Amino acid sequence: MQNITTFEAGSSRWEQAHQYVGRDGKIVTEQLFGDRLLHLLYSPVREHAAPLFNALTGARFSKLVAYLNFDAALGARLTGQQRFLQRCGVDLDECFDSPQSLDTPRKIFERRIRYWQCRPMPADPATVVSPADARLLIGSFDSTSMLFIKEKFFDFEELIGRNRRAWQSVFRGGDFVIARLTPERYHYNHSPVSGVVVDFYEIHGRYHACNPGAVVEAVTPYSKNKRVVTILQTGVEGGSQVGLVAFIEIVALMIGAVEQCYSDRRYDAPQAIAPGMFLRKGQPKSRYRPGSSTDVVIFQSGRVEFSDDLARNRFRADVASRLGRGFGIPLVETDVQVRSPIGKRRGGGG
Repeated sequence: MQNITTFEAGSSRWEQAHQYVGRDGKIVTEQLFGDRLLHLLYSPVREHAAPLFNALTGARFSKLVAYLNFDAALGARLTGQQRFLQRCGVDLDECFDSPQSLDTPRKIFERRIRYWQCRPMPADPATVVSPADARLLIGSFDSTSMLFIKEKFFDFEELIGRNRRAWQSVFRGGDFVIARLTPERYHYNHSPVSGVVVDFYEIHGRYHACNPGAVVEAVTPYSKNKRVVTILQTGVEGGSQVGLVAFIEIVALMIGAVEQCYSDRRYDAPQAIAPGMFLRKGQPKSRYRPGSSTDVVIFQSGRVEFSDDLARNRFRADVASRLGRGFGIPLVETDVQVRSPIGKRRGGGG
């Protein structure tokens, strides 16, 4: 029987296991990277040394840590690529480039895979797909929905942009997906729907970690971090017909930028994102720099019906989730592969 960490009153969330559910229904205990360091950063440092905490979640420190871990020779020796690959279960058979070329931590994190073979797309055009290899949590801004989550992971207006009132109006009351990429995962983002880019902008912010314990401690970190927002109109010829969709890519500790590199075929001829471009569902859109990071996809109200297992898993009481314990409501993630189905178009019309 699956062992579950017992949560005791007053115990630290950082001492508890964090578990998620696979699509096969099995409970998995996550191996959290840098957990002790983040515990130090988000507890004593944050509480008693605010200026230091602000410096450690700023751009300079994030870039420095990324350099030491992923670029410097010292970082390569400390990480130990082969040990890391074995520990994380990275499947070298999926890689597009030769395993011999993955000779630094950065190259491992930024690896390409043969997604057209190992991440097959569903044939149904009404399907919405996962934007990444990630742990997904679904929710709603609609207070009448059983998936309602209010300001746990982000402040809605801040996430979209305080000065983007038109988009705030469009997505208010809508439904969303939070896709948390962990450090060992494939770090390309793929478009979850097909549609035309109608807006594209960057919002400056901090570099909070995406570790579940850090998310709970920071409160609404995703709307405080640096992020890139792409608005897609899917109600066009060849589009997914689910209305407007906001695809938000959020940087984290050791992630300095999101590289926009949309490719209509495999990884060929990558292009920067710009209004007027048509993005095809399942194609690579962007790439994170090394580390952990998060995607948030927001749909207009009533346009998408999420897959049953994502909703069912979120409320499982037999899973020890730091998120659920920290926020006091059922919040269990499901492990999902990029381009796999996470929902379907509800009704018709674009």
